[in-house]
Amino acid sequence: MTHHQAHARIALDRISRRNVLLGGLGLLASAALPRRALALGRIAAGDGEIMTISDGKLSLPMAFLYPEVPKAELEPFLTANGLPTDALMPDCNVTALRRGDRVVLFDVGSGSNFMKSAGRLLKNLGEAGIDPASVTDVVFTHAHPDHLWGVTDDFDELVFANAAYHISQTEWDFWSSPDTLASVPVERQSFVVGAQSRFKFIEDKVNFIKPGQEVLPGVEAVDTNGHTPGHLSFMLHGGSAPTLIVGDALSNTAISFAHPEWRTGSDHDQEQGVKTRQALLDRLVADKATIIGYHFDHAGIGHAERKGSAYAFVPV
Repeated sequence: MTHHQAHARIALDRISRRNVLLGGLGLLASAALPRRALALGRIAAGDGEIMTISDGKLSLPMAFLYPEVPKAELEPFLTANGLPTDALMPDCNVTALRRGDRVVLFDVGSGSNFMKSAGRLLKNLGEAGIDPASVTDVVFTHAHPDHLWGVTDDFDELVFANAAYHISQTEWDFWSSPDTLASVPVERQSFVVGAQSRFKFIEDKVNFIKPGQEVLPGVEAVDTNGHTPGHLSFMLHGGSAPTLIVGDALSNTAISFAHPEWRTGSDHDQEQGVKTRQALLDRLVADKATIIGYHFDHAGIGHAERKGSAYAFVPV
């Protein structure tokens, strides 16, 4: 290798992986990644716009998700709805709100250290034309890995360096507590360690919020605890109909609507999770609200309607 080639190799090695993932931030990135926005959902939000942007998918064993539902009841339902019976592979839909001079992200995906099938947000933000430096606010529904861990990159730097961060006070206190690690099952202890390590990067930029509060203009925090102790959803007002960013309070477009009474192992408080789902679906139908679900299919966007004694999800 010549002296000139060695310097060229060093220069290439110094190109930030973040720039490559974003696509189009340098000549190398623009050549490597096509500029197209795949599987994005878009709806109007009054004088703004809402987009759903994929962070990829998860793989969750059914034995973890619904261990208490008898297989004789669960498996025929899954098969009838075109779902696998061994594991679900839910989408991860990060919601972006552009309104006025604000660019708001609701959750930030999982980054590269949770599941190999997730962590695609940076790449897909670039394809959607959103520069991480332009994000003014990050609003968290809760602090599970697939919603929080994408706040930092592989170099332990904040991805959204110019943003203010907003999270439930209850949620922050739960994951920050020195007692939480010992109180959760062993398989979830990495969630606690991961949350605490990432909280350190935003503790000087965080705004603690409570249910009922207007977090940002036209953005109301809604209490949807159960999935986690401080889980919040966010009702966006100002359009012809309200839009609820539901996080994981409703987690599947078939199961959560047809069987909100089924307890799930993904909920921290399973009984409260059931109560929250049932009350939330009642409100969504009454308000004729649009719903955006983090783990919904159909780009994550739709409506709830009554169906018999339960509900159904209707994609937009």
